[in-house]
Parts: sequence; C-alpha cells; structure tokens
Amino acid sequence: MTGTTPYRTYLSEQQIPTAWYNLRADMSGKPEPMRLPSGAVATHADLAPVFADALIDQELDDETAYFEIPEPVREMYKVYRPSPLCRAYNLERALGTPARIYYKFEGNNTSGSHKLNSALAQAYYAAAQGLTNITTETGAGQWGTALAEAAAHYGLDLDVFMVKCSYEQKPFRRNIMETFGATVTPSPSATTEAGRKILAAHPDSSGSLGTAISEAVERALHVPENRGRYQLGSVLNQVVLHQSVIGLESYEALRELGEYPDIVIGCAAAGPTSAASSPPSCVTSSAASAPTRASSPSSPRAAPRSRAAATPTTSPTRARPARSARCTRSATASSRAPTTRVGSATTA
Repeated sequence: MTGTTPYRTYLSEQQIPTAWYNLRADMSGKPEPMRLPSGAVATHADLAPVFADALIDQELDDETAYFEIPEPVREMYKVYRPSPLCRAYNLERALGTPARIYYKFEGNNTSGSHKLNSALAQAYYAAAQGLTNITTETGAGQWGTALAEAAAHYGLDLDVFMVKCSYEQKPFRRNIMETFGATVTPSPSATTEAGRKILAAHPDSSGSLGTAISEAVERALHVPENRGRYQLGSVLNQVVLHQSVIGLESYEALRELGEYPDIVIGCAAAGPTSAASSPPSCVTSSAASAPTRASSPSSPRAAPRSRAAATPTTSPTRARPARSARCTRSATASSRAPTTRVGSATTA
C-alpha cells in the first residue's frame, strides 16, 4: 500500500519555468572566473570566436539572477517537459526507511537524458545569431544526440566528433544523430590538424573527450564567413543555468505536494546535474522548512509561474535571504520527521 502521494507528479505545460535561475547571483563567494592558458581572465572578446554571443553573456554573468527562457525554446520544452517527480515507494520499502524519497526523471526524451535542456537553448542562440554551423564532441552519444535534435529543429548543420571507441561500440547512437542530419566523425580523425597529430603519435588511439573537443573547436573556427561555433553539454556556467529547469520544476512539484527537502542529492561528474538539482532549495532554505509558494521578481527575467502566482496582477519581489544562509538548511527543516529526501535521476 502507498500513501496519498502519487508515484508520479506531473506539472502542467503552463508551469514550465519561464526563466532559468543563475545560482552564481546568490553565491556570497563567487566561483573563479574562466581563464585563458596565459592565466588572464577570459573576456567576451576572447570567447567570441568559439561560443555564440548570448551564451558568452550567460557564461560570464555572476550577477543576473534570472534569464528569460526564449519562447521558441520553451515551446520545444513542451515536447518532453515538465518531467515527472517520482516517489520511490519501492526503494523506501526496500530500505525500511521512514524517509520520503523522490527523484526527478529526466530520461523521457530522444536523448535519454537531461542534456536536451541545454542543447535546445544553445542551438537556438546560435540560430538567432545567424550562424549556420555548430560543432561538438560526444562520448557515449547522449549529448551528441540531444544537440543533433536541437540543430535539426533550428536548421543548423552539426558536426559531431565522437570518441572513437564509443563510435564503434554504440552504432545505434550514431545512427540517431545521423537520422537528425548530423555528420558524425570518429575521433581522433584525419579531418583536423589536432586529430592528425594524435594519430601520428598514437595510430591506435581509441580517442578521448579531450581530443574530440580539440577537433570540434578547430572545425568551428574554420567555418567560412565566421558562421560556425562550438557547443558543449557540460562543465560550463551556461549549461548549469539551462539545467536549472530541473530544480525549479522539482521545487514547484514538491510545493504542490506540501513537501520540502531536507537533503538534495545529485550525481556530480562535470557538474550540471548536481548543480541544477539544488539551487531553488538553496535560495529558500533559510526562509522556512516548507514555503507556501515560490517567490518571483517583478522584472521581465522572472521566476517561473506557479499556479499560485499565475493570476495576480502584481508580482512580489524575490525573497533575498542573508547571503551567508542561502545554501544552509534551516534548523526547522532539519528537525522535521520523517526526513524528506530528493534526488535527480538522469541517465549519464
């Protein structure tokens, strides 16, 4: 027997976030800036040959709390979002725990993972800038698949450099990318100077993400008329920003269930999944153990609408708890029983 909480909680399309949340704006200690090989701090001009302009703005911005999600991106989000928040009843029983465990399932799209959240945004900004070509690397193929779908939707040509061992081991992933019109090349390859150097030194190389990145960046820099850019599915600030839809939807779904997490768990490799799962909880954690609604700013870069916030003609200003407390669980939250735990489940 299960409780009154459903196995899966679905928000409506109208509750898809209207803005991405920039965690860095609420960090009292800002992260180290991106640096060039020389050690100098990277500027917009330094990054402009590699990344789309709007993405550079997002990458370097430590102050703007919310970035409005372009309507064409939000429209595509409706194809597979909101993703369900699931109650892990069977896991709770297997563990014999009083904790209520939830996870956000991000695998219900063509790429099989959360990576489409950022791929759609990155491809959109490239197309909006008037670019014609984008390049990327992929390992197992999920990021390449996500970007292939996004590139096809926005009419961009995509070159994917796939780590050679995965290219050989996962032909069906490659087939999906090619079905969307992408050109997929095993890396290292003889099509770039970087690839040729690797092959000269290591003819039997099975490839690496580092090599594939080098080839993808080189290809982007040599697109005629400066109309090519490179795109990356992890690591970068801009990717964490786009993935905040996971945490924002989770927050809203838990709010509707009358829940609030004591512990938020996210897998951490390059970082976006873990970072995307926790921001809304960090921002509100010092205010109360179970906020009655998500606050939203009155500026155009607004927090996502909730059912409670959709009808008022005026919008309250965004709550800004003391910086030192923003990512600390409140005493009230930590003392509740049973403990609520939340995780973000995605396919890596």
